[in-house]
Amino acid sequence: MQRIASVVQIRNAAIEEYERIHADTWPGVLATIAACNIRNYSIYRYRHLLFSNMEYHGTDYEADMERMAADPVTREWWAITNPMLQPVPDAPEGAYDRPIPEVFHTD
Repeated sequence: MQRIASVVQIRNAAIEEYERIHADTWPGVLATIAACNIRNYSIYRYRHLLFSNMEYHGTDYEADMERMAADPVTREWWAITNPMLQPVPDAPEGAYDRPIPEVFHTD
């Protein structure tokens, strides 16, 4: 299992809508997340920062992320949510979020 965290900014005008739609995430999106071997996925908000963390339980993360990106329901969801976001200043080229290295963990 691999723990993965990232950070992205949310546009001020989108905070309420982002939180509203995530309170009732589409079943197809949730099914794709599970099918792509992601478990224990959370998103937290602090002011204009969204911090996400998840556990990846698969063996080929890149292939599973390509599978997720190819899912039509997930693509429709992202068409709604992605315009609500803006990259943090040092996000990789073409990405919304920036991976965050783990500094500490205990079970």
